[in-house]
Amino acid sequence: MAATVAAAMVGRGLRSAPCSGQPPGSRAGGRLLSPVMCGGGAPAVAAASSLPGRAEEERYCMELVRKRDYEGFLCSLLLPAESRSSVFALRAFNVELAQIKDAVTQKTIGLMRIEFWRKAVEDIYRDHAPQQPVAKELWKAIKRQHLTKKWLMNIINEREKNLDDRAYRNINELETYAENTQSSLLYLTLETLGVKDIHSDHAASHIGKAQGIVTCLRATPYHASKGKVFLPMDICMLHNVSQEDFIRHKQEQKVKDVIYDLASQAHVHLEHARSFRKNVPRKAFPAFLYTVALEDYLNKIQKVDFNIYHPSLHRKNPLLPLQLYIRSWKKAY
Repeated sequence: MAATVAAAMVGRGLRSAPCSGQPPGSRAGGRLLSPVMCGGGAPAVAAASSLPGRAEEERYCMELVRKRDYEGFLCSLLLPAESRSSVFALRAFNVELAQIKDAVTQKTIGLMRIEFWRKAVEDIYRDHAPQQPVAKELWKAIKRQHLTKKWLMNIINEREKNLDDRAYRNINELETYAENTQSSLLYLTLETLGVKDIHSDHAASHIGKAQGIVTCLRATPYHASKGKVFLPMDICMLHNVSQEDFIRHKQEQKVKDVIYDLASQAHVHLEHARSFRKNVPRKAFPAFLYTVALEDYLNKIQKVDFNIYHPSLHRKNPLLPLQLYIRSWKKAY
């Protein structure tokens, strides 16, 4: 059933696309804290890159997002036709920047690649797009929807700061990173939908922060295997947990408490985003479909008692395409 829905989503995308009160560490029966308490379808979607009649640059962006941001790929397929191509370009731009850190061994090379994208954006706004597939699609998106340059530059500048291999000093620093990357991407997505609304912006801010925290959690096993840990130091120190504890995959309760605190903070942001639901125009709801994937991960990590290394956390949810489709149909987030 889910595979059928995924195929339908891809078909849709191809046919119509255009040319904080309670202190960290306190637990509530193992449940994620709420604001009140605190005060798949891969074979089907592979077809997207092989169908004719679509510009080569657009296919490139779609395939890049499918490979590197699968959940974002599924969410983008459910966007209205007039914004879908632009959002694929934006997500591909975000992927290009996000993968720089892991792709280079020397910070200098990373800075050179960051500088390429900074200059590319400057040139795009002067109407001189570089001959690079993502840059060309980004130029088209900016021309179509008059996207705000500030949000693109925020993503670039924050990715540049993040090239340093060090843990976040505190949860606020992680949330600032998420605001300037994931939230900025959502602000741009709202612009492609023609939404300019303060309540939508507030919701996007909280969803972006939740996504940044969840991304940090999900990447922890991979980073630990490379001898690196980026989890906020203030939360780790609160529970007397060292980076070595994560690198050695320790399963002590104090390690789970760190994960619990971070997961709870992500959950709080999701609930805050939903608290604006009555005031957010329905036109903005498609931009927030990623909440389905965030909710799915937070539910799974709760079920395994916040064991960040549990195998179930690293498997794709085959029902995600169906869940996204239903949420889209209900016009909810």
